[in-house]
Amino acid sequence: MQAWKDYQAENKDRFLSELLDLLRIPSISAKSENKADMQKCAEAVQARLLEAGADKVEIYTTDGHPLVYGEKIIDATKPTVLVYGHYDVQPADPLDLWNSGPFDPLIKDGKIFARGSCDDKGQFYMHVKALETMVKTNTLTTNIKFCIEGEEEVGSPNLGKFVASHKDLLKADVILISDTAMISLDTPSIDIGVRGLSYIEVEVTGPNRDLHSGVYGGAVANPITILAKMIASLHDENNHITIPGFYDDVAVSTDAERKLMAQAPFDEQEYKDDLGVKELWGEKGFSTNERTGIRPTLELNGIWGGYTGEGAKTVLPSKAFAKISARLVPNQGSDKITDILINHLKKIAPPYVTVKASLHHGGEPYMTPIDSKAYQAAAKAMETTFGKAPIPVRGGGSIPICALFEKELGIKIVFMGFGLDSDNLHSPNEKFNLDNFYKGIETIPYFHKCFAEMS
Repeated sequence: MQAWKDYQAENKDRFLSELLDLLRIPSISAKSENKADMQKCAEAVQARLLEAGADKVEIYTTDGHPLVYGEKIIDATKPTVLVYGHYDVQPADPLDLWNSGPFDPLIKDGKIFARGSCDDKGQFYMHVKALETMVKTNTLTTNIKFCIEGEEEVGSPNLGKFVASHKDLLKADVILISDTAMISLDTPSIDIGVRGLSYIEVEVTGPNRDLHSGVYGGAVANPITILAKMIASLHDENNHITIPGFYDDVAVSTDAERKLMAQAPFDEQEYKDDLGVKELWGEKGFSTNERTGIRPTLELNGIWGGYTGEGAKTVLPSKAFAKISARLVPNQGSDKITDILINHLKKIAPPYVTVKASLHHGGEPYMTPIDSKAYQAAAKAMETTFGKAPIPVRGGGSIPICALFEKELGIKIVFMGFGLDSDNLHSPNEKFNLDNFYKGIETIPYFHKCFAEMS
């Protein structure tokens, strides 16, 4: 609609300025020293929603970080869209690998460089500005509710309790999420599924104290060495996961789905060049896109132990640690995989060490039916603004709350992500293209229009 284009063109600089202000707040949910920043960011989100035209916005306290709820109800007989997003961000470490301050947004080459620019402040803020666009042009066709939480990056430990106790407040006809990626502005796509997650931490203990590596080396097992061997054994020569039972419940994709996925353009050399690697690695028998979408994976996220400070210290450490995550596909349950993984690590540990393992967080895989009204509305909206129909793809990331939302609220989720896989999510120099930010604001109002027309 021309009214939307005109309003967005007149206010695009302000939209960007407001986003940059949000990005300056170091809302790191994983670090206790940022607790005050979390509250500050929640209050900023509340203020922006009210300014955008929401009639009611409240900050709800949880046992962790606060959650922001907002709504604009125009007519109880019209469909209601619940927008989910999160204002918390990943830690910025390692800081020395950033080319600019992670919380000092830099615009360069048409991109916003800052922690949270794409994941997920930039993406949920598109919805806030889309609401403003529709309110100010008097073109809103649906009721809109917002659930913007502050704990997604630590597994949303308190969201389930909130949703279960506020079902009437969150009642809607569909949940709309922009926390995923698309192929490119030239090739729009919609994620029809995200993988589940099991994230554990392992502690391997050898001797009861750190030892002199000259006096005891060769006589006492080094837990770092043992842990490294244990981890290396989790994949075979075909990069297939060796843990018994890991693949038992995997939903195998049909040839038709694999053929559909193969339609997505993919330049392997460009992919390698972007990552700075000479060759790719993965499970034999599957393409790169299949390995990151329809297949489960097991990754080592961190490993440490012994002396890692400046200079040398000849120590045989008492303990070694690792963080390990498994990405899960449909039919795999996170609780079951967590048990399988922990029990396997304890089983393969040799007798000269002991193993402790604990769950950090997890979540279930989720699929969106492409024949649903919500998906069709999203596809039509993107086709309207991009000039071509989006390709349905499977995302490699995880959004643990998806299965929780559907279980508690009984409604489906549709993903409309405008980020790119190359946006350095969870990495130094995270970025979000300005064109993608503005394209999201342009497209989202069409989703509401199309969903209202189809409902």
